[in-house]
Amino acid sequence: MAREGGRNENRGRGRGRGEREERDEFVDKLVAINRVAKVVKGGKNFGFAALVVVGDQKGRVGFGKGKAREVPEAIRKAAQEAKRNLIRVPLREGRTLHHDAHGRWGAGKVVLRAAPAGTGIIAGGPMRAIFETLGVQDVVAKSIGTSNPYNMVRATVNALQNQTSPRSIAAKRGKKVSEVLAHRTGGGEAAPADAA
Repeated sequence: MAREGGRNENRGRGRGRGEREERDEFVDKLVAINRVAKVVKGGKNFGFAALVVVGDQKGRVGFGKGKAREVPEAIRKAAQEAKRNLIRVPLREGRTLHHDAHGRWGAGKVVLRAAPAGTGIIAGGPMRAIFETLGVQDVVAKSIGTSNPYNMVRATVNALQNQTSPRSIAAKRGKKVSEVLAHRTGGGEAAPADAA
């Protein structure tokens, strides 16, 4: 019996450590907070809506909305929803996008462009929050149309979902990754190898 108790204690300790690591793994950023007033007989009831972006800075990102009477509770709900809606985005060299992308949601349109090392994140507001939590270090992004943070975030996520890696393209076409990458550089280096 003493042994079983010891095992359970260890299991419990291990579980707690895992939960802490999981919490530390994600970075969350508050994108927007909106105060809503409902007029009632006795006065006004205030509520808060929060938009939060969550990511592990290694290629996973998600966003969520939360509503509550208090700001911290709204942020907590939004972060929980964001963790449930994570998407994986393939990154080139772990720092930028593989190719340019266009995203759209409602009146929000975004253009994302891959950038050389040292460029940094050239993007505004909600888009910057997504790239920072995603782990992108070099990107140029432009929002065309609405500046509504909800639509901008959704349009950016839409563009990121369309990202494909050379490995996945090579698998679909039944080619080698090097053959697919030869087209990225213009095929100048790959031409002599094909001829030989």
